[in-house]
Amino acid sequence: MFLKWFNRLILLVYALLIVVPLYFVFVSSFKTSSNFFISPFSWPDPFTWDNLTGMFRNQPMWQYFGNSLVVTLGTVAIELLLSSMIAYAIVRWGGSVGKIVFALFVAGLIVPSQVSMLPIYSLTRTLGWSDSLTGLIVVSAAMLMPVSVFMLTGFMRMLNAEILEAGSMDGASEWRLYTRIALPLAAPSLAATATFLLVMVWNDLLIPMLMLSSKSKLTLPLALMQFRGEYVTNYPMMLTGVLVTAIPMIVLFILLQRYFVAGLTAGSLKG
Repeated sequence: MFLKWFNRLILLVYALLIVVPLYFVFVSSFKTSSNFFISPFSWPDPFTWDNLTGMFRNQPMWQYFGNSLVVTLGTVAIELLLSSMIAYAIVRWGGSVGKIVFALFVAGLIVPSQVSMLPIYSLTRTLGWSDSLTGLIVVSAAMLMPVSVFMLTGFMRMLNAEILEAGSMDGASEWRLYTRIALPLAAPSLAATATFLLVMVWNDLLIPMLMLSSKSKLTLPLALMQFRGEYVTNYPMMLTGVLVTAIPMIVLFILLQRYFVAGLTAGSLKG
């Protein structure tokens, strides 16, 4: 009985850690600056839309939104294509070769992204990719490759080897086995990986801050930094930007929740 109530208490604390910040961001987005500082956690009184309308009126938010959308979709598309091919190759190779290649990608998870900032900056400037959305997509995909390979390799290892061998005996090439058998069976895992990557790329601040300098190419998280001044920070406006940035990911997660859960539980359902 004690363990049951203790688990419930842990879940309640965890829920509060999630709900309270969300509530704070929501109510702050519809407050005036004076009302925000007087009563940060109270319901907006008066309830105002000025932060939301002012943000889109005074800032090219649709352009920032478009930049984030291009970077996110481009990065995830490249990531899923390459990582699924690498994961399939690792599983098909097997043996020591597969283990070594997989270990090299896992080693990439150990290195913090901050350690790579100077080499990345120097390389992108040499290649002419600095201040470029294309360069940002390539760098973001490269930085996240160890994560996606790690996730997808775990699922690819659960594929029925007999099906692949039967396809090989029927004369199917590796590319045909990959596209006609492996990818359809891995669809739940691909959806789960895509959801994870979409959130990471959409909310990323470090790499865009490192690579982008032109105002016209800013992504949404980087654009929110404009509301922070040297002496005064417009917190209601900044939190409104946080709310606007979070809404697409919340909607996307709701739409992909079924596939996300299926991808996480796929391994446990196999005999």
